[in-house]
Amino acid sequence: MAVALCAAATACALPSLHAAEAASTIQSGDTAWLLTSTALVLLMMLPGLALFYAGLVKARHTLSLFMQCFALTAVLSLVWLACGYSLSFSGSGGFIGDGARLFLNGVTTQSARSDCPAIPELLHFAYQMMFFIITPGLFIGAVAERMRFAPLLLFSVLWSLLVYAPCCYGIWHRAGAFFGLEGVIDLAGGIVVHITAGVAALVLCVVVGPRRGFPQAQFLPHSLPLTLVGAGLLWVGWFGFNAGSQLAANGSAAMTLVVTHLSACSAAICWSLIEWKHLGKPSALGIATGCVAGLAAITPASGKVGPIGAVAIGAISALICWLSCSKLKKAFRYDDSLDVFGVHGMGGLVGSLLVAVFGSTSFAGGLGEFSIGAQFKTQALACFYAAALSGLVSWVLLKVIGLLMPLRVSSEQEATGVDLAEHGENAYNP
Repeated sequence: MAVALCAAATACALPSLHAAEAASTIQSGDTAWLLTSTALVLLMMLPGLALFYAGLVKARHTLSLFMQCFALTAVLSLVWLACGYSLSFSGSGGFIGDGARLFLNGVTTQSARSDCPAIPELLHFAYQMMFFIITPGLFIGAVAERMRFAPLLLFSVLWSLLVYAPCCYGIWHRAGAFFGLEGVIDLAGGIVVHITAGVAALVLCVVVGPRRGFPQAQFLPHSLPLTLVGAGLLWVGWFGFNAGSQLAANGSAAMTLVVTHLSACSAAICWSLIEWKHLGKPSALGIATGCVAGLAAITPASGKVGPIGAVAIGAISALICWLSCSKLKKAFRYDDSLDVFGVHGMGGLVGSLLVAVFGSTSFAGGLGEFSIGAQFKTQALACFYAAALSGLVSWVLLKVIGLLMPLRVSSEQEATGVDLAEHGENAYNP
């Protein structure tokens, strides 16, 4: 009898013992840094990206960008709770995660993941939720001023589950085991976030079609100060985006923060110099766009490159993204309203490929122990697979959704403004 009671008592105590063991691995410093990083990444979406995009459109479309950013934040957070986190960060094989973490099943305040035991799993859930939110937030800029709210919201939810979750699962949860590849490098989302969103943006603007008057009409920003404030908030928030992805408060996070800043500086200066040479004057819009291009490009590489590599990636990204926005778009006549593909898609591609060069110990300051040639091939294939997945799924989703509801506002509504047509409000009243 006594033995049975002792056994029962031991069994009852096991959950608390396991919880205590998990809690003992959690580090307060790492937890504090990731709490801060989570807030910084949310700042990138609200109000950073909303301000950045809203300033670039005509005044009559301003509120639609704010509304889309706020709605995506609210809706996708609930989707992440329901199934997004589980599909992205549970399981051990296959194309996508399983249902082990649906609605945070099994997660307590004391839980910690085996791959990041120094932080609570709840915080890992919250931090990764911000990436899930902001990725669709990027591609809304491609169809600004013309796409209807309901189909855009539906597309964003389905795309996030069918494209973002599998990429996140393979590259981050399974540590680079993506479509049969091993060792894909992408610290904070050059592939998972920027390439997937950039390709989705390209498909969106092609399928939905151009704005009225494109390409003859001029589409000028209505408030560059709003855009510059948004760019500044994105720059600040990107420290949480990249350095926070180290999931620790240590020297690696410090180096990641430094190279993130240097790449943005290099790209901003180079973009301005390119404009100065070709247009005669450097513009405020150009320096803001340049810094975002540099931030996007350094994102996948920021855990492997040193300061010199970061400056090089920033400069190269400025040139490639400028060519994409000013030449490629004109040559192929697609109306990517806010240059999402040119900046984020191409910037993410540049950084995802160049990490194989500047991230190798063969290059001064590189931290990665890998062969440049072999790693470049791995990175190139991963970029191709992610782009192909995003492009195919985006096209199919838009065609299906288009059968259910109109994708864009009418020509008359576009003329009067998406704000009034879709939300019954105006940003600026007389």
